[in-house]
Amino acid sequence: MVARAFDMVVIGAGPGGYVAAIRGAQLGLSVAIVEREHLGGICLNWGCIPTKALLRSAEVFHLMHRAKEFGLKAEGIGFDLAAVVARSRGVAKQLSGGIGHLMKKNKITVVMGTATLAGQGRVAVKTDKGSEELVGKSIVLASGARARELPGLEADGELVWTYKHALQAKRMPKRLLVIGSGAIGIEFASFFNTFGADTTVVEVLDRVLPVEDAEISAFARKAFLKQGMKILEKTTVKKLDRSPGKVVAHLESAKGTETQEFDTVISAVGIVGNVENLGLEALGVKIDRTHVVTDEFCRTSVSGLFAIGDIAGAPWLAHKASHEGVMVAELIAGGHPHAVKPGSIAGCTYCQPQVASVGLTEAKAREQGHEVKVGRFPFIGNGKAIALGEAEGLVKTVFDAKTGELLGAHMIGAEVTELIQGYVIGRALETTEEDLMNTVFPHPTLSEMMHESVLDAYGRALHI
Repeated sequence: MVARAFDMVVIGAGPGGYVAAIRGAQLGLSVAIVEREHLGGICLNWGCIPTKALLRSAEVFHLMHRAKEFGLKAEGIGFDLAAVVARSRGVAKQLSGGIGHLMKKNKITVVMGTATLAGQGRVAVKTDKGSEELVGKSIVLASGARARELPGLEADGELVWTYKHALQAKRMPKRLLVIGSGAIGIEFASFFNTFGADTTVVEVLDRVLPVEDAEISAFARKAFLKQGMKILEKTTVKKLDRSPGKVVAHLESAKGTETQEFDTVISAVGIVGNVENLGLEALGVKIDRTHVVTDEFCRTSVSGLFAIGDIAGAPWLAHKASHEGVMVAELIAGGHPHAVKPGSIAGCTYCQPQVASVGLTEAKAREQGHEVKVGRFPFIGNGKAIALGEAEGLVKTVFDAKTGELLGAHMIGAEVTELIQGYVIGRALETTEEDLMNTVFPHPTLSEMMHESVLDAYGRALHI
């Protein structure tokens, strides 16, 4: 079979790959995209979207139990786990189908199969019908990542789950152990805890949500404990003894080693890049700890070969992958795009309460030598938060005391994952404290807390 030739061949149709393909097509490039499983990748099918659907069900369930606070009556409140999971899978299916429509609309050639780099500018694809070769002037690797599995803690789908198993849960855990308190671990802990699972979270570091500002982590910890979770920090799961219907976890901390019994374990100890079986080594592509090494424009050590998204390293976020996809497509088309700045990419965790942040934590800012001004504003001081019945939360801002640069913003509370973008735009526009102070925020909104936090950093807060 004669190889089909394209200006750009994309390997992987997740939020990085499919967006790169669309932008390339918009710019007049002939584009092919190869996907081995589902259009939309992990994000749409097994990550960002279906988990948010699950968490929305948990949020509504939680609110139903608070009906009396709002003058409402709700009796016989219950849940159907199968229906909750079915809704989540339906949402994922709908969006994945939408990606197929976008591919057709933009005249992108979709090849379902497994891709391997057959040489510089060449991609071999194994499909259900056999194999074929694609030739690309430029090739974009967007193969994503998968759950990291530690020796002795491997998932079996019955007693020990990864995020994929948790997304398709066929039973509600009674005693749940979550290993890892990053975004994935905490979101699943929040979901199952809300529906009644006796939930324990183990974190090897000294605090939950360890990438967040220490003050936000401490606030989150108190909230989780209040909800009935058990938090074990500076603790390592050494091994799991499995027997029918139960898992005995050996937990090691400064106090020594203890055992606890659970019926379900979710392992959420990070991710590893999908770099295997792509032919990277033969081409001389540099790989560091399961991630492809790139420059600021996602160029690899091989000419014409780019890597975007999770395979290119932290932060492992869908929106970062998408933005890199746009940047690379524009670069391939002869444009001069700005490089993606990791420090201006927001991180969001959709637990209860939500957590969101962008930029430097207070500790990191001081560590880098900045003299800082720090502002804080609590949700209890905001009229809209009180009206919503969501008075627990905090907005924290960190400024450079000399220049007024917004170094970082950190938030916990209702809908902060929607609010954080205001600070993201501020950082992108190199906004100073004066610009933010002179901005009129609408009333009554949660966004007023963002204004008040800025004011507080300079001793001008109005409502505390």
